[in-house]
Amino acid sequence: METTESATNRARLARRGQRLEYFTIAWNCLEGLIAIGAGLLAGSISLVGFGIDSFIEVTSGAALLWRMSHDSDPARREKTEHWALRIVGLCFLGLAVYVSLESLSALWHHAAPERSIPGIVLAIASLIVMPFLARAKRRVASRLGSAAMTGDAKQTEFCAYLSAILLAGLLSNAAFGLWWADPAAALVMAPIIAKEGVDALRGKTCCEECA
Repeated sequence: METTESATNRARLARRGQRLEYFTIAWNCLEGLIAIGAGLLAGSISLVGFGIDSFIEVTSGAALLWRMSHDSDPARREKTEHWALRIVGLCFLGLAVYVSLESLSALWHHAAPERSIPGIVLAIASLIVMPFLARAKRRVASRLGSAAMTGDAKQTEFCAYLSAILLAGLLSNAAFGLWWADPAAALVMAPIIAKEGVDALRGKTCCEECA
């Protein structure tokens, strides 16, 4: 049975987790709108895919807020984690299919994207912010023993990897005119996205946390 002090500490950690998720939602809403807008203007598949991924992060953040609001109820917490992992997993698989088809189409038709300075700036900003956010989430997840938040932290780290891949593709196109770099970068993203989706559907994150 939890003591009053441990219950108070857990409630404090849950509130901190909620603040991290509020930041995640706000950041990714802005990031997603900028990425999709810039991607559509430039014809950049990887940039549009990155924007869609940002809204998947919003879905995950909203699910974590729901879970944190029931942190004191183990049964509700477990149910929320279960559904959050599966919802996000399906979203990731859908994104992987979209990115793969659009990338292959662009390569087949030699569809060259325009240079996107906003996209480059956005990728750099995300590459700076996401690792710090993921580290903060992992600390809270570890102290709460939350598999769902561990999975959310992993998704935030994944966003940083996507930022690096996106930046490489955008810079290659802007600096060297390599039209194929953008869809090629998107194709690199696709299997990584798909793996995360499959892991979430299998509940692998939860198993790893409980092991």
